[in-house]
Amino acid sequence: MSIHLQNLGRAALVASALIAGAAFAAETSISVPVTDIKFFDTGVGPLKAAVGFGDLSKGAHSTFVKLPAGFVSPLHIHTEDYYAVVISGVVANEVDAHVPDRPLAPGSYWFQKGKVNHVTKCISANECVVFITQPGKFDYINAH
Repeated sequence: MSIHLQNLGRAALVASALIAGAAFAAETSISVPVTDIKFFDTGVGPLKAAVGFGDLSKGAHSTFVKLPAGFVSPLHIHTEDYYAVVISGVVANEVDAHVPDRPLAPGSYWFQKGKVNHVTKCISANECVVFITQPGKFDYINAH
């Protein structure tokens, strides 16, 4: 098995675990076609979000986040830890803004520790979509 397929397998396993965790909290089984996923403004720059599970403004959630092509966040933190799986585009998420980007293609994932400065980028020519799971509400606090 190639390294790429091993990584994709690991990312799929993480995504499955994240989705399974969300499913345990749902009252009924659901299936949502991609055409029914509705994005809304997050209030954080140009970022858009769509509900996977829960409510990102109130507590535990799994959420699709859309970043426009070329997006580079300011150095920032989130209060809560989160896990992210890249659905489309190529993302970089680094805790040191001065290191070279590590491209995270579809199927890649990362864990972001809460209260740790980081920069998130969409480094592809097309928009990026990630699926995040967080145990508490989403916040975005610019580093000072």
